[in-house]
Amino acid sequence: MRIEQYKLDEINHRQLAEHKRKLDFVSYDVPKLDEVMQKLQAFNIAIPSWALGTGGTRFGRFSGGGEPRSLEEKIEDVGVIHALNKSSNSISLHIPWDIPENATSIKALAVQLGLHFDAVNSNTFQDQPNQKLSYKYGSLHHVDKAVRKQAIEHNIEVIKYGVQLESKALSVWLSDGSNFPGQLNFRKAFQNTLESLQEIYEALPDDWKMWIEYKPYEPNFYSTTIGDWGQSYLLASKLGDKAKTLVDLGHHLQGANIEQIVSLLLMEGKLAGFHFNDSKYGDDDLTVGSINPYQLFLIFNELVEGMDARGMNHATDIGWMIDASHNVKDPIEDLLQSVQAIKIAYAQALLVDKPALIPAQSNNDVTLAQEILQQAYRTDVRPFVAEASLRNGGALSPVDVYRKLNVREHLIKERGLKTVATGL
Repeated sequence: MRIEQYKLDEINHRQLAEHKRKLDFVSYDVPKLDEVMQKLQAFNIAIPSWALGTGGTRFGRFSGGGEPRSLEEKIEDVGVIHALNKSSNSISLHIPWDIPENATSIKALAVQLGLHFDAVNSNTFQDQPNQKLSYKYGSLHHVDKAVRKQAIEHNIEVIKYGVQLESKALSVWLSDGSNFPGQLNFRKAFQNTLESLQEIYEALPDDWKMWIEYKPYEPNFYSTTIGDWGQSYLLASKLGDKAKTLVDLGHHLQGANIEQIVSLLLMEGKLAGFHFNDSKYGDDDLTVGSINPYQLFLIFNELVEGMDARGMNHATDIGWMIDASHNVKDPIEDLLQSVQAIKIAYAQALLVDKPALIPAQSNNDVTLAQEILQQAYRTDVRPFVAEASLRNGGALSPVDVYRKLNVREHLIKERGLKTVATGL
């Protein structure tokens, strides 16, 4: 389905007077508003191909209908999201879930929708049909060199697909680890992983990056071979300048200070980017900003400060992507909500009064520093986000327009209403 611009404009027009009133009110005390708006307009968050269908758990999956049945339909759904928010101009593919059989036509479809291809993701955390060797006991860290070689070759194959689509990064997440003490030699597992990654790294084109993701547990619960940001950073440092650490907000133990991790990785020039989501307990993959929006703001505060300190381009020098599972929501609505939450946190961080915060920190004025941060966080920046979307040709309220245009109903008519999945 394609969003017809005139219908979107008609809905925007009906909301325009109320929007202008709110924008004028909140803009009154904001310095450098034009700069804030330019940065918001330039900011884009990639959509993962695997998030466009209904998610699930170990116990069941409940389809909502109208889900994409092919890579082409996944790209079309991202086109819908981008048409509405004008902040989702790229899609990230997971191989072998989304093998582009005809790269030329796939690229042409993406271009028609104003999209390009973000990082490509490899998959060695599950066995595929007709796969010769199993990843039951790991992939890049496996004790069997033949299994490691198979996983290496898969990652190199993913790079080749990415080159066809003009992607510029390989994202690697491993489920490798152990469930019981004594099952694994930690040093050998880490060394095997490093040597495997070195072979993959050598296959990267000169203008590519390798993003190394980490996770403290699941599916292995005693140890994970790349279990935290330090282990990812160590691997990236040993590999070279093209390797960096990818931060997934859900891949931390409770209470982890993610904003501090982000700050240090930025300082070392080793922050690749983000997989955005939210969590209550662990890797819950919930809608971004739905549980702890203040933490999201604090992370963006460190991002803005760190990127500005290094003279980085906010929009392009770091990879921004959503990684969530939509078990009970319409996936497109959830992704629209997530993009809005990210842009709200980013806009709030842009409003932090740095000229006042720096001396407050230097003078150990804890109270004033807290007040400065919370002043920015408590500012209702939604009119700024809406205005950025409007200026780019998007919707003032993307979810509202999505519903008014009955997009999901149209998708169900086109693709069918799937039956409810039973428990596994």
